[in-house]
Amino acid sequence: MSPKKEIIAGGSISPASAVAPVTAPIASSEESPRLGWMYGAVCMTGGIGLVTLNDGIAKWLTDVYPVGQVIALRGVLVLVLIFGFAFMTGRRRQLHVTHWRFQLIRAAIIVFSTYSFIWALKLMAIADATAIAFAGPIVTAALVVPLLGEQVGWRRWMAILVGFCGVLIMVKPTPETFSAVALLPLFATVMGSFRDIVTRKMHRTETTLSMLAVGMSFVTLSGFASYAFTDWQPVAVPHILLFGVSSIFVGAAQFLMIEAFRYSEAGFVTPFKYTSMIWAVLIGFFVWGDVPDLWILGGTVLVISSGLYILHRERVRRRQVQVPSEC
Repeated sequence: MSPKKEIIAGGSISPASAVAPVTAPIASSEESPRLGWMYGAVCMTGGIGLVTLNDGIAKWLTDVYPVGQVIALRGVLVLVLIFGFAFMTGRRRQLHVTHWRFQLIRAAIIVFSTYSFIWALKLMAIADATAIAFAGPIVTAALVVPLLGEQVGWRRWMAILVGFCGVLIMVKPTPETFSAVALLPLFATVMGSFRDIVTRKMHRTETTLSMLAVGMSFVTLSGFASYAFTDWQPVAVPHILLFGVSSIFVGAAQFLMIEAFRYSEAGFVTPFKYTSMIWAVLIGFFVWGDVPDLWILGGTVLVISSGLYILHRERVRRRQVQVPSEC
């Protein structure tokens, strides 16, 4: 008999002796604990915050090193963390892959999206690239209907659009933003939406660790493949720490976002990606002393209001589902 892969219903990955197999259908949104849907929102908010921090580090490193070298070296350290965590905590079984086809499709999507966005960070201002990337929730919300069969009502659509308007108010994109280079973050955004949908489709059979390991392995290999085409540079000692911190951020962010799509509908959690602008504002204030202007504050209010309204609508929808079942 093959070993069983197991997870805790609340979202944490557990040792094999503790819980039920992941190959059994995961609890539906209606069967999950009351705060299960909130868990997805928290994971997405935390994960996107780490992504925002990592974007700044990536832009710094690509000013010195080729994009492929940054991806390769960062990926090696992420894989060390992933496999080290799995072996040290007795979770090696959770590295097992059930459906390689979906895993490979997801890994290929991650390779394209990673290269596109890091090149965008190298060539554009972070704020401009981030503003374009915020089309992601709208793209995902549009795709989940035909691809996943999820329902996105008009109220959620309005909340998503309000959040997107808030982001545009904050970054005040100029006509120069929409140049040919702007196609890079746009392509990365579309690929990221497909990645999120595939992740949601795989959540019943694949563990978070297996998806994380396969995706990062292919991204890392693609980085090393670039060695033949680019001029890699010796790594300066001070930059080793930056690579290490970036790896921790990437690994933790991917883990949190996979968890978010494992336990929450894609159309629900993707709008919380808007909170990265809030993270950026906070980082700018506490690290560099940048004081937000009225445009930033106004846009932040819209983004927060959008996320809170989506949370409210989720609670209303769940109450409506539960009432008939209790009658």
